[in-house]
Amino acid sequence: MKILVTAKRIPDPTQKLKLKDNALDLSGANWQLNQFDEYAVEAALRLTEDAANQATRQGQVTVASLGPSDVATQLRSALAMGADKAIRVDAKDEELDASVVAKTIAKLVQRDQPDLVLMGKLAADNEGNDVGQRVAAILGWPQATFACSIQVVDGGKALIVGREVDAGVELKKVQLPAVVTVDLRIVSPHAVKNGKTKAEFAYPDGPRYSSLKGIRAANSKPFEQLTLAQLAVSATPKTKVLKVETPPARQAGKKVGSVAELVEKLQKEAKVL
Repeated sequence: MKILVTAKRIPDPTQKLKLKDNALDLSGANWQLNQFDEYAVEAALRLTEDAANQATRQGQVTVASLGPSDVATQLRSALAMGADKAIRVDAKDEELDASVVAKTIAKLVQRDQPDLVLMGKLAADNEGNDVGQRVAAILGWPQATFACSIQVVDGGKALIVGREVDAGVELKKVQLPAVVTVDLRIVSPHAVKNGKTKAEFAYPDGPRYSSLKGIRAANSKPFEQLTLAQLAVSATPKTKVLKVETPPARQAGKKVGSVAELVEKLQKEAKVL
């Protein structure tokens, strides 16, 4: 199975950032791989390996990202985990929105013809949750979002995807090629069944750590660098940020003497009843 995984760099969510010129000041940001994209890399590796012999990849995992040159750091970390190839499409952050990113990924798919596009369900910096859906629409491919489990069926021609929904888990069968976005539980011990690894095998909970051998190997793996122009994608975002502001400070709570007083304040002051 040939898999394309997207990987976005994001500022460390625990880092406190300041506003500057109606935007977040990212000059001192600590960048890291978006957590959901890291889960997508892990899912792709599980889909293309026999867990009893992880050194032998039974497929190919390519990781792609858009951004400036230092995005290479996050791509190298995915290669160190076990991905086979990386692609960086050179772009400035201000040139990118969901539309530009989706068109770029679609162009890579049309060029490289993977069987599956795996993505995190969203990026933790903007929580847009629409790039995967846009890619599927552009390609005309079936899609399954919020995946918490993936099982390869029909001799590798289809997937049964467990989707996180409000009422629990929905099982959806999609024919390949397809687009799948992954949720938190995709890295649980039995979430991925590829038909090669024994069904009873339990992975460690969470994404794998990069071994010293993997880190060394990452430097010699294929690393392709492209531009938006080479993919015939215009760096013209369709969305524009009008204003960025910090949320208002939370007001101190109020004590009430009775349930009746609480109900009255919820109705008249908070106006939530």
